[in-house]
Amino acid sequence: MKIPRTTLILIFLALGLGGFVYFYEIRGETQREEVKAQQQQIFSFTEEDIQSLSIKTKDITLNLQRNAETNDPKWLLTSPTSEPANDAIVAYLTDLLVKGTSDRTLSASVNQRADFGLDQPQATININLKDQKTHQLILGNPDFNGRFLYAQTGSAVQPNGNMDVLLVSVDFANAVNREISEWTQPEDASAAEPTPETEQ
Repeated sequence: MKIPRTTLILIFLALGLGGFVYFYEIRGETQREEVKAQQQQIFSFTEEDIQSLSIKTKDITLNLQRNAETNDPKWLLTSPTSEPANDAIVAYLTDLLVKGTSDRTLSASVNQRADFGLDQPQATININLKDQKTHQLILGNPDFNGRFLYAQTGSAVQPNGNMDVLLVSVDFANAVNREISEWTQPEDASAAEPTPETEQ
């Protein structure tokens, strides 16, 4: 029995389409999951666990303490000045610390710290948790295309003497490289200016 030519073409098209679906959907999904798994979370604490932050940049060093008395404001700036902190700015940073991921982890010799800008970092963030544990994130130079920053956590040195270098979002640099005035709570302009009703 001879199979018609159009039937053979349809069979080959079906096999080709089936192969495409298999390789794209099934095998491709596995590869996409592996890439996602490589994006590791930097820290494993929650925003509520953070008790205080110390941020040292090339321009300023400031300390932030969670306000134990009230939730308004949630954070207090304790140095270089002592006043309520801008909760939105601090929340932006704490959200990055809690949810931030490393796109990739590189293993490099400790002697290469300068190559990544980790010997004179643009910022060092020290995190103190309520359970007395401490964490550190050191932010170095941007990578070659400026999409990520080289970074290092406090526990990044391996037993063989190498160090783990993380690739983290440039949002970390945006979060910490600010003027001191941005860290303080803005004055409520509506409360400061009298309204026509209050003048009467």
